[in-house]
Amino acid sequence: MTDQTTAAPNTAATTAPTAAPTVPATTTTAAPTDRRVITNPATLHDPTPFGYSHAVSAPGELVFIAGQYASDPGGAPVPGDFAAQVELSFDRLGSALEGVGLGFEHVVRLGSYIVDHDLARLEVLGKALHARFGERLPAQTLSGVAALALPGMLFEVDAVAVRPGA
Repeated sequence: MTDQTTAAPNTAATTAPTAAPTVPATTTTAAPTDRRVITNPATLHDPTPFGYSHAVSAPGELVFIAGQYASDPGGAPVPGDFAAQVELSFDRLGSALEGVGLGFEHVVRLGSYIVDHDLARLEVLGKALHARFGERLPAQTLSGVAALALPGMLFEVDAVAVRPGA
């Protein structure tokens, strides 16, 4: 595998030279406001099937989004299976992003927390990530945990986004 760096339109990006033949940067569709540069070095495995990228950079102001989970309007966990909690958690993340004038295309990093992590739950998370981010996946750290803050929580996600500069 060679280095693959993808940039949104009108964003400069280069592919680092390697001993192997150079493969052109992967072309992905991005919103006009998406200025993220996504890099997956050839010296590391391809992370995209697992729902993340190795490195993401973007110019602008950092915005930190606290952990979002499947909650009702009062903040109580919504009971449900893991897949339903993941979907609702990402809906809540979307609401938090919208609240500061941003969208999923501005996210450069995720932290995901899964209670009783296993491969089946990883597959559910991967599908949710690809549904929200397509092939322009943010960097991500996934942590399997014994429990989260409130009883009944099975999943939580936090984010770092970048507000584009003027």
